Amino acid sequence: MQAEKVVQISPLIRRITAGNGSVFTGPGTNTYLVGNDEVTVIDPGPAMSEHIDAILSAAKNIKQILVTHTHPDHSPGVRLLKEKLDIPAYGMLTSSSKNQDTTFNPQRILEDGELIKEQDYCLEVVHTPGHASNHLCFILKEEKFIFTGDHIMNGSTVVIGPPDGNMKQYLESLEKLKDYDIEKIAPGHGEVLESPHQVADWIINHRLEREKKVFSALKAVSRGTPDSLVEKVYDDVDASLFPIAKASLLAHLIKLEEDEIITKDGEEYIWNDAI
Repeated sequence: MQAEKVVQISPLIRRITAGNGSVFTGPGTNTYLVGNDEVTVIDPGPAMSEHIDAILSAAKNIKQILVTHTHPDHSPGVRLLKEKLDIPAYGMLTSSSKNQDTTFNPQRILEDGELIKEQDYCLEVVHTPGHASNHLCFILKEEKFIFTGDHIMNGSTVVIGPPDGNMKQYLESLEKLKDYDIEKIAPGHGEVLESPHQVADWIINHRLEREKKVFSALKAVSRGTPDSLVEKVYDDVDASLFPIAKASLLAHLIKLEEDEIITKDGEEYIWNDAI
């Protein structure tokens, strides 16, 4: 098998993309190697031995592992990497086990605002729930890069899948990023993005426009479910993506219910004026 490519994207950052490309992961999950003398691995990716071998070949002085979240394309590689190296892994856990990597057992739970200081760099921990309740971003202070995992991806919007995904929290977490001095995004999937604050604004506006379509579709029929509404709300995407879209549609409906704009009755959501 062809060796996975190591890409130098800044003086302190290298990227290795796992060979797990799909409709969910785009070109594959990005693993980042931060630092030169003391290397931090961010998201070792899926449990693929060839990807772990590529990480080990690229960095001989790995000190620790950081995990953005515990979806199966981001954190299972921790176990394989720790079988090779006696190093700690840090991140957060989630109360939900649905679609999570339950093998992840961090040495310590990271906290929002925590600083991870190494010899030639410092990483700030930013808790960004939404895509997952335990989602973290990491800011490389020296280069004003933010590692966004699945909070922001390049080439696709992020699926927000309840029960662990939460649309209201996701929008709030995007707003939160605008408080930080950051200049570039190193996403969990795809290439580096410029202008993080503008990217966050675009995603927020896109999600709110989709929310308007959810409300309009529900108002037109008085009551509905993700199954009955998806064709109208996502009429701009291919029907093959409807099973994925229904997760985010449910997240939008839950947010509208939390905002007391619509009501839930059993499995159906109801436009309030129809009650």
